[in-house]
Amino acid sequence: MIGTLFELLALSEQVLWQGLAVFVRVAAVMAVLPAFGDQPVPTRVRLVLAVMFTLIVAPAVASTLPTRPEDLISAAVYLGPEVISGLLFGILLRLFVLALQIAGAIAAQASSLTQIFGGTAVVDPQPAIGHVLVVAGTALAVMMGLHVQVATYLIYSFALVPFGVMPLPGIVAELGVGEVGRAFSLGFSLAAPFLIASLLYNVVLGAINRAMPLLMVSFVGAPALTAGGLFLFFLSAPLMLAVWINAFQSFLESPGMPVP
Repeated sequence: MIGTLFELLALSEQVLWQGLAVFVRVAAVMAVLPAFGDQPVPTRVRLVLAVMFTLIVAPAVASTLPTRPEDLISAAVYLGPEVISGLLFGILLRLFVLALQIAGAIAAQASSLTQIFGGTAVVDPQPAIGHVLVVAGTALAVMMGLHVQVATYLIYSFALVPFGVMPLPGIVAELGVGEVGRAFSLGFSLAAPFLIASLLYNVVLGAINRAMPLLMVSFVGAPALTAGGLFLFFLSAPLMLAVWINAFQSFLESPGMPVP
């Protein structure tokens, strides 16, 4: 009987260690995760979500985790890199939200809608178009099963960067530069209709001003530009979100990060 109790105690210690090991990386990802890790979400809710994701991920990666360390120093050596790895994988997902913000800022600047309803987001002030795109994009991602995709992404992260292994600085730098470049490229691509419309508007405005120098074309054209920008946003927003969600889900399915 006593031997069985000792075996159960050792097993429970191993299970708790594995849960803690997975929780450290999951909590770091949750700190910057889109939708679930946004600032408006209460801290207690994010903590509960981190525990729930840990309960899902831990059984799938338990075989890859080492045995319980004997002292706190060894545990810190194992858990320290997990914080860095979790933040890395979380920031890679947060960059897609940055792409929506970039697209909204470019579109608002091109259509003279930068100041209209600007700063509605208390935590992260931005133009109204960017705020609408971010809220709509994150809501769309959650509706299309973001929780399932994030759980798969977290499990896959342990194959990309094994537990207790610090990501190599060279790989992190190369991956970071590439993903930041892709975020800016995606944001610019999403805002391309507004840039094209703004270019055509300015060309037509310049031609009219050249033909009729005495006409204050800027006062006449400014309301048309604002109305056209709102109408263009009404038409292009569904396509912008469709392109963004496809890119986001493609990255979740295959992050493509090399193993250190």
